[in-house]
Amino acid sequence: MADLDTLNQADIGDFEKLMAVTTVMTQSVISFFMAGNLPVGQQFFLGGIYEAVKFSASAFIFGILFSTIRTHPQARLRDYPRFMRNRWHVLFVPSILWTAVYLLILPQVQQHHYHDWRQFCWQFINGNAAPHLWYNVMMLQFIILMPFFWWLARVVQNHPRRGISAFLLALIFELGWHWLYEYQVFHGPEAKNWYLIDRCFLSFLIFGVAGTLLCKFYKQLLPFLMRHWLTQIVCWLVLFYFVTINFFGYGVPVKLTNAPYYLPSMIFYNLSTIGLIVTLASYMQKFRNQWLPFIHWVALYAHRSYLGHVFWLYWCWQGINHFIPHLFLAVKFPLLVILTITLSFAFSYCAHLTWTRIKRVLNIRHLVNGIE
Repeated sequence: MADLDTLNQADIGDFEKLMAVTTVMTQSVISFFMAGNLPVGQQFFLGGIYEAVKFSASAFIFGILFSTIRTHPQARLRDYPRFMRNRWHVLFVPSILWTAVYLLILPQVQQHHYHDWRQFCWQFINGNAAPHLWYNVMMLQFIILMPFFWWLARVVQNHPRRGISAFLLALIFELGWHWLYEYQVFHGPEAKNWYLIDRCFLSFLIFGVAGTLLCKFYKQLLPFLMRHWLTQIVCWLVLFYFVTINFFGYGVPVKLTNAPYYLPSMIFYNLSTIGLIVTLASYMQKFRNQWLPFIHWVALYAHRSYLGHVFWLYWCWQGINHFIPHLFLAVKFPLLVILTITLSFAFSYCAHLTWTRIKRVLNIRHLVNGIE
């Protein structure tokens, strides 16, 4: 980790990715518990935690757009081929490899199991190979559509009114899109036919736009957010109360499917949470916190660790249930979260070191330029 000596390497996008990857792993652990027959009290306890961390996908999209716009300030369409070559190695290849692992080694974790080779191929594309890969499919769409956000960044540059207009238009569209989901898909008539709508980039467009706008106007927005941190906390608590009461309003058993991202109220809850993370990041950067290098390191391996975390969670779950089946929830839950996060990042880092050495031995670095 010699490349972490510079404290300034951790940007706001890194903070968002850190929070997103750890909370999404926590969501997966909760989903394993909720698949069993838990007492009602434990259902509500885990359900409350699940709702609190139900911002991970939105935060990751926000973080990706912020960091990409920051590191490509003058990017245009002519830069797209080079950008995609780099992203192919960093994002698409790990996605393909982990999808193959889930389909061939852990087919039991699939959603909508395949029955022939055509469905097997379709599983690679639609995100059904594992319960968390739907989000990866959605996130890769933002990478493919990056020229649009480069264009947006140029349009709003030095024009705050254009930025406000872009945000309001995206917010209005998102509210309408989520309203459509709420009434047509979520407990609606198209729940079975339109289930793939949840992995469409349009469902998270507002967060990509917000990440782009914050990057272009952070000098104006960050002082405002830091000055009103207490107001942000109050708003977050109110929104968290609202979305949690709505979630628990469906009664028992508590079903995680009743807590989707795609409800209008979740837009504001996620934006509120993202704002708090931005504020925390700003304070840590201002005082040059000693954890900044580590946060940057975590962000570098966040996506690869995210892809593999259900694999490690599955085997940890099997091992704990086999050797210590009567472990208390208060011990078992945090233990699984810690093991899943640790193993996921350890494997990603070790795989990176191994591949780097292989390239050095075979002298093929030029074939995979940008993978670091």
